[in-house]
Amino acid sequence: MLRIDDIRVYREQTYVLQGVSLDVGRGEIVALIGANGAGKTSMLRSISGLLRPKSGRILYKPDGDGDTIDISRISAERIVALGISHCPEGRGIFSQLSVKENLVIGAYLRKNKQAIERDYRRICGIFPILGERAGQTAGSLSGGEQEMLAVGRALMSRPRLLILDEPSLGLGPIIIENLFKVLHDINAEGVTILLVEQNAVMALDYSHRAYVLENGRVTLSGPSKELACNEDVRNAYLGGA
Repeated sequence: MLRIDDIRVYREQTYVLQGVSLDVGRGEIVALIGANGAGKTSMLRSISGLLRPKSGRILYKPDGDGDTIDISRISAERIVALGISHCPEGRGIFSQLSVKENLVIGAYLRKNKQAIERDYRRICGIFPILGERAGQTAGSLSGGEQEMLAVGRALMSRPRLLILDEPSLGLGPIIIENLFKVLHDINAEGVTILLVEQNAVMALDYSHRAYVLENGRVTLSGPSKELACNEDVRNAYLGGA
């Protein structure tokens, strides 16, 4: 569904991604793990059109029998329209707007009001607390509730591919567990997921495959269960567990 082909990205004359290649298969959950500063966020921002690679290609095939599109030079808005939704690190909610207004903003490219309302009700079914607090300002929600809102807003665009940047950041263990269960259910409904996550234990437990990014390069990749047993990965990211 998505192929990153030897992309190079730099900021202020310094490369943050140095010839990175990876694949995301349709229906998979793929995790990208690595230390702070490894280039994980830059990877996601390149996919969603917020950063422009200096070289390489980002190839996306929205439908199984459709054409493959090079999205590395098209606008972020067009990328959303093609079915890629980005849930950013730090959530990026509009704190002064209501919960419902934040969710509806996620559907800003869509025109069918009835379908948008159906999806709003669907998101409230996935995250009941959002329906209960629809009229509250988003800034009044707890950290876990704000993460639910950010994920729900991303889903309102009806993505084929959902990319998430550090969804568990700052959350407690029980909330993290519940969030990952929801992501598993969303994937089971047919949404492909590319996940950047500092909590490597959870990322490897819930994903099908994973890549390890270090200093802007992919250093390891493979089935998540195999990487979870890799001694180098265990020592660097799993606390030696």
